[in-house]
Amino acid sequence: MFTGIIETLGTIQEIKKDKDNIHVTIDSSITNELKIDQSVAHNGICLTVVAIKENSYTVTAIDETIKKTNLGEWQKGDLVNLERAMKLGDRLDGHIVQGHVDQTGTCISIQETNGSWLYTFEYDDKLNNLTIEKGSITVNGVSLTVVNSKKNQFSVAIIPYTHEHTNFKNFTVDSKINLEFDVIGKYVSKLHGNKP
Repeated sequence: MFTGIIETLGTIQEIKKDKDNIHVTIDSSITNELKIDQSVAHNGICLTVVAIKENSYTVTAIDETIKKTNLGEWQKGDLVNLERAMKLGDRLDGHIVQGHVDQTGTCISIQETNGSWLYTFEYDDKLNNLTIEKGSITVNGVSLTVVNSKKNQFSVAIIPYTHEHTNFKNFTVDSKINLEFDVIGKYVSKLHGNKP
């Protein structure tokens, strides 16, 4: 379980294909605090640490994860948003994030708005996911508040701190991003007989 509050950025050092799996090695300032079998969210994808060496560690993604996320497009040198699993008793500064990406989306607009940024994303609504105005959404692992919610798109406002300390600063129009829709919103929607 995660909160969507990014701890740090990691840099992809190596990507190795192994049958249907991909092994990703990441250099990070939190490597010395990690241990084998620990869960870490990478751009919102919960992956298990399988090896640690000096300042870098390795995680493995299976085919199902690769198909549902943007992981298959990662390249050496890319920055990845990192968050370790929350501890019981910690403050929940973001929202409840499972680290299970629902689907990918595409950045369709970036507007600078006098000191902040408004990013608009589009997603395939045929997968029965939805956003709720002023509800929560996770974009590449970052907990954000939805604005301008529509059937297959939404926007988020990014403050300078988030822009600087996440990989939002590297997004361009057409960037493919990971989306995890609010688990509470999904539950409430099902209770009222709506899709999803």
